[in-house]
Amino acid sequence: MRFMVMVKATKESEAGVMPSEELLAAMGKYNEELVKAGVMLAGEGLHPSSKGARVRFSGDKRTVIDGPFAETKELVAGFWLFQVRSKEEAIEWVKRCPNPMQGESDIEIRQVFEADDFGETFTPELREAEERMRAQIEGSQ
Repeated sequence: MRFMVMVKATKESEAGVMPSEELLAAMGKYNEELVKAGVMLAGEGLHPSSKGARVRFSGDKRTVIDGPFAETKELVAGFWLFQVRSKEEAIEWVKRCPNPMQGESDIEIRQVFEADDFGETFTPELREAEERMRAQIEGSQ
C-alpha cells in the first residue's frame, strides 16, 4: 500500500521561514531510516504558496489563480510517499518523525488509490495503458 504523507503548512512556512540546521539534520536522519527500511518512495519540501498557482476548472473554462493562498491550514509544506503494509504502519513511521515545524504542526496521511480500488470500471485495456505509462515513468528516472 502506498500512502501520501503531507506536512501541513504553518504561517511560518508560508512566510518562507527556513528550518534550522538541527531540524534539517534530524529530518535527514529520519529520511535515511525510511530509505533503509524500504518505506520512502519520495519526499520533498515545498516552496510557500506565494510561489505557486492553482488552476480552477469550470466545465471547459480554466482560470489560473496565483498564490499566496489564504487558508494556511489547507496548504501542504512538504510530503513523503510511503510504501507500507497498512495505514497503521504509516502512522507508526510518522509518529517517529521529528516535529517538522516550530511549535504545533500536523502531518496528514492519505492512502493512494491502486488499480484494484476502481473495480470493474478499470477495464483490462485501461490497466494495460496504466502499466505502460508506469513503465515509461520508471524507465525515464
